[in-house]
Amino acid sequence: MSTTDSSTTQSVTSRIPVRQMALVGLMTAVICILAPFSLSIPISPVPISLGTLAIYFVITVLGMKLGTCSVVIYILLGLVGLPVFSGFTGGAGKLFGPTGGYIIGYIFMALLCGFFIDHWKNNVFMAFLGMILGTAVCYLFGTAWLAYQLSLTFPQALMAGVIPYIPGDLVKLLLAMAIGWQLRKRLNKAGLI
Repeated sequence: MSTTDSSTTQSVTSRIPVRQMALVGLMTAVICILAPFSLSIPISPVPISLGTLAIYFVITVLGMKLGTCSVVIYILLGLVGLPVFSGFTGGAGKLFGPTGGYIIGYIFMALLCGFFIDHWKNNVFMAFLGMILGTAVCYLFGTAWLAYQLSLTFPQALMAGVIPYIPGDLVKLLLAMAIGWQLRKRLNKAGLI
């Protein structure tokens, strides 16, 4: 290994400690395991998925920077063909298909939710508000892409891809925050995040 390669490796390692890299890998695995489980419903081309539950959980635990890294890695794994998207699918076809906007929306959801988690560490209400806003941004991306792909009006796409899912996503959000918040406290106390 050359001196340049060694210094580059040390630079990356010093920015993200190995224990945090391991956490990012572990949380990416959580998303990859949960997100493929889905249930198709007759009223919508968008399946009910555990993807949002996984994203909420990962962001609650890791915050903005590390959580967004996990989400991006998850999307890249799906893009190269691993069956990590809803219905155990993968590849560019899924990402650029009718529900791909929701998958891309996960990145912006992670950034916004994570920002609130990081900046209001001990304020559950503000963290919850951030999660709601992040979900709205994800819904916006997904609805716009769904409308474009299926030649629907924005209200039609909203009715097909968002409205039926709000109650379930709220339950997933609360569950992920309840479990994730406790895990985050323990990891923080152990000096891992």
